[in-house]
Amino acid sequence: MSDSVISDTVKDAIDIVKDHADDVHDHDVHAGDVADDHGDHGGHHSSLGLSNTKLAMWLFLGSECLLFGGLISTYMLYRNRHSANLGPDQLWDIPFTSASSFVLLTSSLTMVLAVSAATRGDLRRTKIFLTVTALLGGLFVAGQIYEFTTFYREGLGFTTSLFSSSFFTLTGFHGVHVSVGIIMLIALVGMLSKNKVSGDNAETVEMVGLYWHFVDIVWIIIFTLVYLIPA
Repeated sequence: MSDSVISDTVKDAIDIVKDHADDVHDHDVHAGDVADDHGDHGGHHSSLGLSNTKLAMWLFLGSECLLFGGLISTYMLYRNRHSANLGPDQLWDIPFTSASSFVLLTSSLTMVLAVSAATRGDLRRTKIFLTVTALLGGLFVAGQIYEFTTFYREGLGFTTSLFSSSFFTLTGFHGVHVSVGIIMLIALVGMLSKNKVSGDNAETVEMVGLYWHFVDIVWIIIFTLVYLIPA
C-alpha cells in the first residue's frame, strides 16, 4: 500500500512539473511574439521612452546646436570688421534672400506632409513629398551659390576680412548641411522604392524629418541675425 502511495505521489509530482514546464514555454513564446511586435514598430527603446534611433538623432542634433552656436557667435563678434565699401549695407539683397528663405521654409511643410503620409502607410505620397522637399532644398542651395558668386564678383572673398570669413563659414556650413539633407532625402526615396528600409518606414522618415526641420530652424536664426538685424 505504501508503495502505491509513493508511486501515486511521484506521478502527481511529475505531472505538476510537466504542467509548469508547459506554462513557462507558453509564456516564453508569448513574450517572444510581443518582442517581435515591438521590434516591428520601432525597435528597442531607451529608458526615456524613445527608440534608440530617435535618441541618437536627438543627441546628434544637440551636438550640431553647439557647432552652429559657435559659428553664429563668431560671426556676431566679427560682423563689423569689414571695409567701408564691402559690408552688409552694400552687399545684401534682402528681397532675394527672403524669397530663398521662403522656399526653404516651404520645404518644412512638405516634410511634415511626408511624415504624415508615412505614418498612414501611404508610400506613394510619402515619396512624392520627400522628392518635393529635396527639390525645394536644391533650389535654396542654388540660390545660395548664386549669392556667393555675386558677392565674390563684387570683391568679397573668403579672406577679404574677418567679416567675410565668418560670414562664408557660417552660411557655407549651413549650405553643406542642407546638401547633406538633400542626399538623405533622395537616398530615402530610393530605399522606399526598393523596399530596403530596415525597421519602421514611418520612424525612418521621421528621423530624416527631424534633421530637415533642424536645418530650417537654424536658417531662421541665421537669416534674422545676419540679414535682418543691422550691425
